[in-house]
Amino acid sequence: MKNYCERFGEILNGKSSFHEGVCSVSFKRRINVFVQGRPSTNVVPAGVSFEGLDKNGNALNLAEIAVLQEEIPPFLQSITQQGLTVSALHNHWIFMSPIIMYVHIQSVEPPLNFASKLARSFSYLTSYPVSEK
Repeated sequence: MKNYCERFGEILNGKSSFHEGVCSVSFKRRINVFVQGRPSTNVVPAGVSFEGLDKNGNALNLAEIAVLQEEIPPFLQSITQQGLTVSALHNHWIFMSPIIMYVHIQSVEPPLNFASKLARSFSYLTSYPVSEK
């Protein structure tokens, strides 16, 4: 399972970790963000994970991506055209510049398929998420 998790991270251009049955890849977006006039690098995360891999190769796949307001239409179109479910689109912080929204994505399918779909959709962002590790 650890090798499968590593492959998941490679597809996304990130470093994966496997802990208690969950494979996750954490990223940050390279966006200069200010909250209440103060710079912050902590408010632009991107996280992708899968858990519960079954005998058919399917798992619950989840992602949360910080997205600039102007990136939302092309990014969401790419996500939905690939059959992924957008389960939420919301803000986390007020008094933020630029405006950042958080997109939650989910599916039940082979994790490597999910990772490939997300990697394609990341190309619609102004900057590819970078690995935190």
